[in-house]
Amino acid sequence: MKLIDGGVCAAQGFRASGLHAGVKTHNLQKKDVALIVSDVDCAAAAVFTKNVVKAAPIHVDKAHLTDGRARAIIANSGNANACAPMGEENAEAECAAVAKALGIPAENVLVSSTGVIGQTLPVKVIENAVPELVKNLAASAEGSDAAACAIMTTDTVKKEVAVETSVGGKTVRMGGIAKGSGMIHPNMGTMLCFLTTDCAISSEMIYAALLDTVGVSFNRISVDGDTSTNDTCCVLANGLAGNELITEKNAAYGEFLEALQTLAIALAKKMASDGEGAKHLVTCTVTGAADEKTAETVCKSVISSTLTKAAVFGADANWGRVLCAMGYSGVEFDPEKVNVWFASTAGSIEVCHQGRGLDFDETLAKTILTEHDVEINVQMGEGKAACTCWGCDITYDYIKINGDYRT
Repeated sequence: MKLIDGGVCAAQGFRASGLHAGVKTHNLQKKDVALIVSDVDCAAAAVFTKNVVKAAPIHVDKAHLTDGRARAIIANSGNANACAPMGEENAEAECAAVAKALGIPAENVLVSSTGVIGQTLPVKVIENAVPELVKNLAASAEGSDAAACAIMTTDTVKKEVAVETSVGGKTVRMGGIAKGSGMIHPNMGTMLCFLTTDCAISSEMIYAALLDTVGVSFNRISVDGDTSTNDTCCVLANGLAGNELITEKNAAYGEFLEALQTLAIALAKKMASDGEGAKHLVTCTVTGAADEKTAETVCKSVISSTLTKAAVFGADANWGRVLCAMGYSGVEFDPEKVNVWFASTAGSIEVCHQGRGLDFDETLAKTILTEHDVEINVQMGEGKAACTCWGCDITYDYIKINGDYRT
C-alpha cells in the first residue's frame, strides 16, 4: 500500500469540481459547493450522526441509499440545511438539479450540507451553479482539490488523502476528502467525509467495511465534545479496477478494509489536528487495559477533557488532569497501577508511576509539550488491550471562532 495524489479523483472513473455559488455571502473568493461524480453507477454506503437532531440531507440520503446505489454527491458549505424551513425539499431540489444536468435518476444523487444551523438554504444559487459544476468536472488532483476546498467552513487546511493497494491481485485506488474543525465529536459519526474507490465490492460489503472503519477512525477523534447534526461519511465504489466482486468477508475484503481504514485514520487525524484554534495534535494511547472497549473509553475521556486540553495548550505537564479524566470515564480500574508519559519528537518523560507523581524535569516536559504533535501514553496494568484516539488542545481562539460563528 502507498500514499498517492489525487484525492477523490485518484480512483478510476471519478471526477470532481468545486466553485463559489453564493451560499457564503461574506467571502466571494471561497468555494462553497462541491460535486463528485462517477462515470458509472456505484455501490454506495453511508453512516450518519447519532444526534437525534439530524439535518435534512441525512433524511434524503437515507432514502436515496435504500438500494445501495449512487453515482454523484453534491455538498455545500456555509449553511447546514438543518432545522431550517423547506429543508428536505431544498435537499431534494439539489439532487434533482444534478440529476438533470447528468442525465441520471435523482435517487442516484446524494447530498450533504455543513455550516450554520437554522437558516433557509439558498437553494436557487446552488441550482444555478450546477451546470458550471458539471462543466468543470475533472478527473484530476485539481478537481479533487476544488471539491475539498468547497466543503471547508472553519477549516484552515483542506483534508485530502489517497492510497493505492492490491485487492484480489488487482491494483485498487481509493481517495477521500473531508471537512471538520469544530463541532467534532463523531458518534456514528461539523464532519463530512466522502470516499471513492474503483474496487469492485457489493453494497452490503462496502457498508460492512464502513462500519468496521468508522469505529477505529472518525469515532476516535474529538475536538470539542459536540456531535454535529450533519455528520456524514459516504463511500462510492464503481468497480472499474476489475477485481473479482467482493461479496463476503474473505481475503480480498481484508485487503480492502486495511486500505479503507488507513485512509480514514489519516483523514481523522487531519481533522483533529485542524481543530478550531488548535495549536497541537494530541494522540492518546492507552495500553494494558482489560479489553479494547475499556481502552477506548478511557482514551476518549482523556482527549475530550477540557482541562487536559488546556494543559497541553499551556505546555503544562499536569498529569493529574489525565488521571482525573480516566477516573470519571465510567470504567473500573485500579489507579495505583497507572503509569503516564508525555512524548513528542523532543523526547519522552514519565510523569506518573503507579498512580503517584514523580520528580521529573519540568523544563524537558515543557519542551516536549511545546511540539505540535504531542502524545499522552497511559499504561493501565489491567490486561493486554490497547487503543489510540486523537484530539487537540483548546485555545483562546476556539472561543473567538465560536463566539460569533453565526453573526
